[in-house]
Amino acid sequence: MDRRQFLQTGAACGLLLLKPGTAFSYQANSAVRLGLLGCGNRGTAVSTSFSNSTTAQVVALADIFPDKLELGRSHFDQLNAKLGRQPIDSKLLFHGPHAFEQLAASPGVDLIQISTPPFFHVQHLEAAVASGKHVYCEKPVGVDIAQAKQALEIAKRVKPAQSVDVGFQCRSAPPIAAIFERIKAGALGKIGSAAANYNAPASEEKIHPGASPDEYRLRNWLWYRALSGDILVEQNIHLIDLCNWMLDAHPLKATATGGRNILTHAGDCWDNYQVDFAYPGDVHFSFSSTQFGDGGFDAGVRLFGADGSATIPYSGPVQIVGTNAWAWQDSVNTPAGPAKFAANGSFADNLAFADRDKERTFIDSITSGQPHNQIAAGVETALSCMLGRMAGYERREVTWEELLAHGETYKLGMDLQQFA
Repeated sequence: MDRRQFLQTGAACGLLLLKPGTAFSYQANSAVRLGLLGCGNRGTAVSTSFSNSTTAQVVALADIFPDKLELGRSHFDQLNAKLGRQPIDSKLLFHGPHAFEQLAASPGVDLIQISTPPFFHVQHLEAAVASGKHVYCEKPVGVDIAQAKQALEIAKRVKPAQSVDVGFQCRSAPPIAAIFERIKAGALGKIGSAAANYNAPASEEKIHPGASPDEYRLRNWLWYRALSGDILVEQNIHLIDLCNWMLDAHPLKATATGGRNILTHAGDCWDNYQVDFAYPGDVHFSFSSTQFGDGGFDAGVRLFGADGSATIPYSGPVQIVGTNAWAWQDSVNTPAGPAKFAANGSFADNLAFADRDKERTFIDSITSGQPHNQIAAGVETALSCMLGRMAGYERREVTWEELLAHGETYKLGMDLQQFA
């Protein structure tokens, strides 16, 4: 299966053109009623950005834990008051293992934002899509092969007027979008290789008094590969997505090394990866990642072509050097290298407007009646990360075909009814 066929498997990923106002009978600039599923750091940050940057209004909240739900309610009631909006109705607050189903069944919600731990993304996506609501789903779209394939089936059931976006906001950052257009137009000539790194500090432990071992795992989901997909799939996915986007392809095979050399806390995620992805045309993408200690944060992609090279960091100059030299002027005089890490994903510097612009485009797809269906594209990037992860775990070269044929399935290993 080539990339075009893969992307068309789930559904057409282009825009379906409808007359303005036909999607849920919206008129331009009308409010979109948003329900947040997962009231953690990232979920709260994204819904806050939706509220501040678009016409979307947070009207409902859902979380498995009552304390998280209450924190979310307090935050968004204050934000809604500041924005001249009504507080959240108590009838639209849901907690427990069935909260996602209750949110999906709520007629007062137009859009569901899925910001739960990655293991649950596909299950929650299925319920949200089946309800007919618009969906903004954080990455990754699945933590294993079985979930990825399930997501492709869900993509086929997205209704013509539904808009479903996946949270790859880095593509929307103005400097990155600008340099992409130049690369797409041939500014680098034939691309020969690529490289990227994602070096981040260790994630912090979440302590909750009296938590059972299962609750501890859920609150510290970043530490467990079944819940997060490991750092390559959960965190590093943004840079692998940018490389797929820039090269207009997914990797055909990968070799990898890595391990857990520094971390000693609970969990089983690796703290470092070194991956060589091979793309069509024998273009190799060298990727490295670390997540331990407190050595600062540094992330970015470089592309090397016959006519020049492109540098695309989270912080520092975004530029092309060579025959078709170019630079994003606002980044020229900024320092390269370590930047401030944002645990909630709301980065500054070159990604300062990434969330805002991604969310505005998504809300416009709803109010204009020109919906997106990004599930298949999101699955493609998730599988690309799983390819590198499998190559690392199995210490061998793994091809795309072998990955798709693999029966990899992760188990939650707990009964969620204990949180009812």
